[in-house]
Amino acid sequence: MPTTFTLGAIPGATPGKWIDTWKERMPRTALELVPLAFADQRRALREGELDAALVRLPIAGEGLHVIPLYDELPVVVVAKDSHLTAADELDTADLDGEVLIVPEDDVLGILPAPSGRWGPVPGTVVPRFAPPADTAEAIATVAAGVGIVVVPMSLARLHQRKDVEYRPLRDGPTSTVALAWDAEHTTPAVEAFVGIVRGRTANSSRG
Repeated sequence: MPTTFTLGAIPGATPGKWIDTWKERMPRTALELVPLAFADQRRALREGELDAALVRLPIAGEGLHVIPLYDELPVVVVAKDSHLTAADELDTADLDGEVLIVPEDDVLGILPAPSGRWGPVPGTVVPRFAPPADTAEAIATVAAGVGIVVVPMSLARLHQRKDVEYRPLRDGPTSTVALAWDAEHTTPAVEAFVGIVRGRTANSSRG
């Protein structure tokens, strides 16, 4: 009876190439990909729901092994008719005075400063309405012509709509995607997946 390796993945993660390699090298062990909310990533690993997970940093590292994989540059999501679409790329200075919507599932750690402006995106204004529950709702609000949203590019692509566009934000806050697993449950299957992610060949050692 084949065993199963359970891999969690936060929205926007793209583990496809690693899964393809896994299927080639580990045909007797099925890989189950489980969608993982950013807010649940530490709990799911701690409670043993997953063998490993693609997470977004920061994550409470006690008891975990964490391997940073790549940094995602942020983008600004704007309404299709916004003046901000005139540029191919933006700086935070271009966003001065814009209403920045930060959803409750924000992954960039955007917190308001005492001045009523957003700290990591200075010059932007905190909305007078409650934060949307998630990124999809925030982008729908932008599509209606209210404010802007700053998210990693993968989330902008995940929630792409015909009535919004996005532009890279050169000096905005980045999001680091990492591989994490419970240190006390470093199984041979986990070690095999770590090797795949790190680019080891099938015949290479763990060194």
